[in-house]
Amino acid sequence: MVRLSQQLHAVREPAAAQAAATLLLLRDTPDGLEVLMTRRAAVARFAPGAYVFPGGRVEDADVQARPIAMRRRTQSRHHLAHAVAAVRETFEELGVLLAEHPDGRPVLPHEIAALDRGYHPAVPFAEQCAMRGLRLSTDRIWALAHWVTDRDLPKRFDVLFMVARMPEGQTPQADEIEQFEPTWVRPADALARHEADRFPMIFPTVRTLQRLAAFDRVDAVLQACMREKPLWSSCPRGAWLEGREARFMEQDSPYGELALACPDGQLLHSLDWQTHTPVPLLRNVRRLTAPNPSAMTGPGTNSYIVGDAHSGYIVIDPGPNDFGHVGRLWRATHGDIRAIICTHSHADHSPGAQPLQALCQTARPPILGLPSAPTARASARFVPDRALENHERLQLEGAPLEGEPGRRVTHTLRVLHTPGHAANHLCLFLEEDGLLFSGDHILNGSTTVIDPPDGHMSDYLESLDRLDAACEELQAEFILPAHGHVLGFARTAIARLKAHRLQREAKVAAALRQNPHGTPEDWVAIAYGDTPRALWPVALRSLQAHVERLRELEARRADARRTTI
Repeated sequence: MVRLSQQLHAVREPAAAQAAATLLLLRDTPDGLEVLMTRRAAVARFAPGAYVFPGGRVEDADVQARPIAMRRRTQSRHHLAHAVAAVRETFEELGVLLAEHPDGRPVLPHEIAALDRGYHPAVPFAEQCAMRGLRLSTDRIWALAHWVTDRDLPKRFDVLFMVARMPEGQTPQADEIEQFEPTWVRPADALARHEADRFPMIFPTVRTLQRLAAFDRVDAVLQACMREKPLWSSCPRGAWLEGREARFMEQDSPYGELALACPDGQLLHSLDWQTHTPVPLLRNVRRLTAPNPSAMTGPGTNSYIVGDAHSGYIVIDPGPNDFGHVGRLWRATHGDIRAIICTHSHADHSPGAQPLQALCQTARPPILGLPSAPTARASARFVPDRALENHERLQLEGAPLEGEPGRRVTHTLRVLHTPGHAANHLCLFLEEDGLLFSGDHILNGSTTVIDPPDGHMSDYLESLDRLDAACEELQAEFILPAHGHVLGFARTAIARLKAHRLQREAKVAAALRQNPHGTPEDWVAIAYGDTPRALWPVALRSLQAHVERLRELEARRADARRTTI
């Protein structure tokens, strides 16, 4: 867990989120699936003028309306109350009523017209239905998604997005108070109009339509929801990007960085890649990205500065030998660098170490890491001043702790050897704050290349297991990679990365079986058929690493069989 003393911004309690429900009414057309949307009033306090799905807060009366609400055996009481709220809100806003008579007969338009649609009717909605012997068709409503409004907004909702088929014989009519212009629209068309600034929508609506666009029929949507669990849950986070507000879900690459830099949702962090000024991530961690963007380095190599003015600094991965980048690292630390650590010897990570060391004339910081192995390419030769031991700890001591005489703020980096991407690769944990500096072992936005002979796939996967165990021990939540934004949900990210590598290996194995006498170029076309052809030359390296691992595993199995005979 990150120490409160190291967070950039004062703790702020986000506004409480009110329970709410939204209903997506769906219908099939010859052109595909359509969803019913409506435009909110321009004077509305929440999402004014935006196109939305009908819905609103879950009220006490919705919970108490269960006697007239039909329920599936697998439908929870929580979902049932939200379904009642969705039926009520859809009726109030659009005059569409999901209900039926006890014998299953649909509710007719003149029966719906006899009900009071007002937001504060003399007789509550559920009582009106009960008086007429109507039952709410809540057993035909399914949970699609769970959204919680962003932490930075003053008015927040905890919303269950639900789906149902549009009842036959009914025509939506907006209340002309809160909602206007009922519109049937294909999800893809709504998204296209939104991109053209002709269909304003808020972030959860856009992302929901993006998911919905993958379905072509109503039955397919309902079938996907029958597990009685939302297909996704999200509480987005906001940031500044290119001078505008931007929102991100948990699976989006910047999400972890926003959770680290602004945990309470403060809309203060910029995601624009910065090569001239270090970007603060915590009080004791800054990132300066080298100006070396490419297909292999992404936005550039991240150099990390750990420490504070009292403790001095450790620089992790000084990057390429770029005069401007090295100078900016030196100025950002005021030359008070206690150590320079290279996670491995590749040309975009270690060459800046000696020039940075040379700038520190008052106290010469040691260059630390692991020497490159004989298998390293000529461009990746590296010899540190001192080799770091596995599990070694490097500690910086800072200012005295407020109110605790004799104790000081500390920043402790624990070393973990992680061969795989390179034979001399290592990672670092900032123990007090639960951060993993992953070098190239774990990246954000891409998977690292394993290039034999210095790269080794079995070593890589075993190192992932060691990183996972260390994250569990140290309660590490964030991964700071050498390329890309900070990753959150550290152990989940590691598990997904390992699963991806093993899934790719299964494809490589299938390619070998399909064409046992083929060439690597033949196999890559099969195993990496889902990857752009332009990346195949790079993919060939990792494919070779998988082939070698598969042969190693087969050799071990053969040895085991001989041993048992």
